[in-house]
Amino acid sequence: MAEQENEQKKRGGILWIIVALLLGSNIITLWLYWQEKNKAAEQIVVTEKVLVEKSTIQSDLMSLQKEYENLKTNDAALQKEIDEKKAYIEQLIKEAAKHKGDAYIISKLKKETETLRQIMIGYVHTIDSLGQLNQTLRAEKENVIKELDTEKGKITNLNKEKDELKATIEKGSILTCFNVKAIAVKTKSGGKKESVVDKAKRADKIKVSFTLSENKIAKAGEKTVYVRIITPDGKEMAKNYDHNYKFNFDKSSGYFAGKETLNYANVEISGVLYCEGQEPLVPGNYIIEVTCDNVVVATTALKLN
Repeated sequence: MAEQENEQKKRGGILWIIVALLLGSNIITLWLYWQEKNKAAEQIVVTEKVLVEKSTIQSDLMSLQKEYENLKTNDAALQKEIDEKKAYIEQLIKEAAKHKGDAYIISKLKKETETLRQIMIGYVHTIDSLGQLNQTLRAEKENVIKELDTEKGKITNLNKEKDELKATIEKGSILTCFNVKAIAVKTKSGGKKESVVDKAKRADKIKVSFTLSENKIAKAGEKTVYVRIITPDGKEMAKNYDHNYKFNFDKSSGYFAGKETLNYANVEISGVLYCEGQEPLVPGNYIIEVTCDNVVVATTALKLN
């Protein structure tokens, strides 16, 4: 009986040990199950968080892309940088779609997005500064143009005054002529003797005397004085009508009846010319003009019977 009781106790102890082992095994299995379940739940949370961040990053990148699209500048170098950044953003958007479950890539894209946004803010400030600079330059340009217009006006006025002064000097430098006298003469002894006549048929030359006045601003030197005579029948008196007897005066030209070259020294100087033509003198009024430096400086008349 004692042996049977001992055997039963032994079996009972073993049973209890087995029950304890099974219970412990179940507890461990349950614990491991809960551990895996928690890990799976955490993984789901992480995955969902990554997906949310991926969606946010895509949205941020697309928003940033639009902001970059609005950046415009006339600075070619700066615009090139902006275009390069826009192309890079497009590439990042594709990367976000391609690696939607990769937390590392999404985190990297998030940092790149922030960096690009800071760069964009810098571009905005630069463009604003350039805009203000352009406004300043435009204002300065307008001022310069106004100043140039003012200077042009001054130059125009100076040129006008210069032209007026030049015209005044030129006008003042024109010699005047006085003591102009014209008489008809009859020459004798080869021109060594002469007598004054008043009849055309007796005269063979018209003698013209004159005096050039003093002029300190006129150009000194040789002065050729021409006498032009219009006959009663309206013709120009000349010994010949070729280019040797032609001269210019008052923007016109004609034939001279006599000429003399004087050495003018800015003081009074007198001269005498004997004028004759191809035809004999005829009765009537003769108009006589004295010309010097291409300007008619004196006129007179002579009447022959």
